[in-house]
Amino acid sequence: MAERSLTLMAVHAHPDDEATSTGGVLARYAAEGITTVLVTCTDGRCGDGPDGVKPGDPGHDPAAVVAMRQAELEASCAALKVSHLETLGYGDSGMMGWATNDLPGAFWATPVDEAADRLAELIRRYRPDVVVTYDENGFYGHPDHIQAHRITMAAVAKTDVPAKVYWTTVPRTAFAEFGRIMRELGVDWAEPDASSAEPTPELGLPDDEITTWVDTRSYGEQKFDALAAHASQTENIFFLQLGRERFTDLMGMETFVRVRDTTGAPLPEDDLFAGLR
Repeated sequence: MAERSLTLMAVHAHPDDEATSTGGVLARYAAEGITTVLVTCTDGRCGDGPDGVKPGDPGHDPAAVVAMRQAELEASCAALKVSHLETLGYGDSGMMGWATNDLPGAFWATPVDEAADRLAELIRRYRPDVVVTYDENGFYGHPDHIQAHRITMAAVAKTDVPAKVYWTTVPRTAFAEFGRIMRELGVDWAEPDASSAEPTPELGLPDDEITTWVDTRSYGEQKFDALAAHASQTENIFFLQLGRERFTDLMGMETFVRVRDTTGAPLPEDDLFAGLR
């Protein structure tokens, strides 16, 4: 029998999430002969419609948005050479506090155990060596990102299959540079309001708390194309204004926190598959 390929599974909330934080690793590991599996949990119905029409505005057709975003997701996967795309099909819950959070079928309203069982079935089928998802706050507090984190960690516990599990993150030193470049491009880049009664959790991590730094600059073209495939979501793809070269320079290092490991690979590391090959 042929030896089984190493496998990476990335669990994301919406169509387009795969491109920003994991587009580089999906492209890199596919090129290295590793099987890549993308699980997208929601249908993206709370995204923009044609011409940027917003959810709840006249002309926003959720069913049409779902179809459009599915086609964009498939194009993104083609750009990244993703081996297998799995969609769980839960309703996009919208931002925290929206009425859509509680609609029947919304991901946020789905019991964690129920959705985790479905993801566990995929984990048993694909046998991923490495699983990647978000941290407990879904990186920035989006309910669907938080739910994706919850079901992933529950599914890992149910199956005990992956040798390694990672959460995506960004070094805090990078945020100042992001802000400078975004302001240079004329993009509104709001700084945290220190006077707020409910301060926003600080995004990302100090550099010394990041365990894994993966250089994906050689795959910047593919990552750029994957993000560009989601052209309907103009607010989410503003990084494309950088152009390909600056985009690759800024977005070419993907960073993670390792939260499960059975390999004993030393930290810090520069490869999600360190200790497995």
